[in-house]
Amino acid sequence: MARILYGVCGEGGGHASRSYEIISHLKKKGHEVVAITYGKALWLKKHMKVFEFPGLNISFSNNQADYTKTVMDNLNSLPGRIEHFRKLMEFVKKFRPQIAITDFEPATSTIASLLGIPLISIDNQHRITNTKIETPQKYESQRIVADAVIRAMVGNTKACLVISFHPTKLTSSKTFIFPPILRSEILKLKPQKKDYVLVYQTTSTNKELIDILKQINEKFIIYGFDVAKKDKNLVFKKRNEKKFIQDLKDCKAVITNGGFTLITEALYLCKPVLSIPISGQFEQILNAFYLEKLGYGEFYEKLASKEIIDFIKNLKKYENNLEHYKKEDNHRILNMLDELIAQYAIK
Repeated sequence: MARILYGVCGEGGGHASRSYEIISHLKKKGHEVVAITYGKALWLKKHMKVFEFPGLNISFSNNQADYTKTVMDNLNSLPGRIEHFRKLMEFVKKFRPQIAITDFEPATSTIASLLGIPLISIDNQHRITNTKIETPQKYESQRIVADAVIRAMVGNTKACLVISFHPTKLTSSKTFIFPPILRSEILKLKPQKKDYVLVYQTTSTNKELIDILKQINEKFIIYGFDVAKKDKNLVFKKRNEKKFIQDLKDCKAVITNGGFTLITEALYLCKPVLSIPISGQFEQILNAFYLEKLGYGEFYEKLASKEIIDFIKNLKKYENNLEHYKKEDNHRILNMLDELIAQYAIK
């Protein structure tokens, strides 16, 4: 069995939820796993050994990534990060991992390179660098920037396991493509269709959306604003994974940003999705673009009440399209990972 260093991006919740599924599989196989993570992924501490390392945090304003503030905030914390990295290196040298896996966590990639540890990446971001995606011309400059950032954050991999909900062709011989990794709780669900729309926002900065939803004669259950209250036709709920999964199971549609995990869980449950990606986040734009292209929902850069009303009127069309959505569990990617660990782990 192998000692495995597993890096988990702490931005958003999707990296942690799918990493939990994979790490649980690895532990059942008898491997010793230590996760490196931060931010929204720190709940993993309840289930496994975690080394907390401060990652790169993105600042948001009005449903946009505020890159000036992001740069300044991360620069201000740089001295502390250097000391954290020194301690992380000491820990890793004592742990002596035989292989490293990263879900878009750059410190793991850096350490693997410095110490000569074989590295495997598992994420949806490498669709942008390692597959032939279709990109609307207006987003081409954002694609180029995203490509450069991804290559800088994760490099020198033995293999890239890329997850995607849309068809795409590989452009790298060391890349393998798989369906989205789904939480075991999602795989067990038997969805129903009740009288509300589920709304999830990655950050609580999109106040305009709330004003728009109040104008529409529909019930909306809303997560992401860290409050529990009722306001006319809106029901706000605080973060609670069990309740969120239940609300996802029974909703008639989803309104969200462009996060990969929620979109793919919704599609698996045959829930149409209206996506408003965070501005400047190309990977979210890519998800929303293919969501609309495949006929599973709609993509808007900005919303007005008319767009939401029209989306709800068209739900039957999207539900019919989702009947043809190919559903798979996680066995194929887990089997491939087992093979790669056996092949590359330092003996």
